[in-house]
Amino acid sequence: MTKTLIVITGPTGVGKTAAAIQLAQRLHCDIINADSRQIYRGIPICTAAPTPEELAAIKHHFVAFKDLEESYSAAQFETDVLALLPSLWQQGDYVVMCGGSMLYVDAVCRGIDSLPDITAETRTAVKEKLAREGLESLVEELERLDPQYAATVDRHNTKRVCHAVEICRQAGVPYSSLRTGNAKQRDFDIIKLALNVERDELFDRINRRVDRMIEAGLEQEARSVYHLRHLNALNTVGMKEMFAMFDGTMDRQTAIARMKKNTRVYAKKQLTWYRRDPDITWVTPDKVNDALGFIGS
Repeated sequence: MTKTLIVITGPTGVGKTAAAIQLAQRLHCDIINADSRQIYRGIPICTAAPTPEELAAIKHHFVAFKDLEESYSAAQFETDVLALLPSLWQQGDYVVMCGGSMLYVDAVCRGIDSLPDITAETRTAVKEKLAREGLESLVEELERLDPQYAATVDRHNTKRVCHAVEICRQAGVPYSSLRTGNAKQRDFDIIKLALNVERDELFDRINRRVDRMIEAGLEQEARSVYHLRHLNALNTVGMKEMFAMFDGTMDRQTAIARMKKNTRVYAKKQLTWYRRDPDITWVTPDKVNDALGFIGS
């Protein structure tokens, strides 16, 4: 029988974790986490990571397995998941992958173009130029090295601009010339389900979840990692607003309100991304079993 990866994705706060656990219990299989922030230790409240009870209910992979100081990427996630799957297929015909990080989901389902590894020297040189001359200088360099990508990239997105310059310097060719966009063939079937609810309900869920995070101790969690605020792992909704509050640029009420707003904005970006994917089946969280009625019966 062909092996099948069932992907449970969708906007933040919609209820992916609960739905994935119920499905994995029904299929007697493990869950692969596809949330790019839940991979890190030390910030479970901010990332809405699976609780100890949820982790005990079903075995999860790639949850809290990296330190905040460690770098990780969608390309590495693709490699790690493909290396893990053969052992999981020995246990059964299904694996559930759950998460809303769009690039991580695409990395496993479609693959990521092969790009050169960035040496520490190249990465340091780009960081130093950013610190010394500012983002605009890197945008100008990108325009020289890869005008095609420079014409489409978000020029205010520091991470993407720096990454493109690093690739151009390391490879010696334009970044755009290495981006094929072609999907890789997988030796397993993929079923992609995106969970969604009416927008008002989704936004209400998001607002209430932020309130629960505050009650659960998000502020204390953020203070415990405040000294590491320069790390990319902490460049995320929740931490950014808490850090602004600690810096005195935002009062507590404004920080919480901004956290809710920024989470809602991120959810809309996720929905826009997923709606471009013709392979996705849209379901409400309570209809996952109906959408997969032919499985596990």
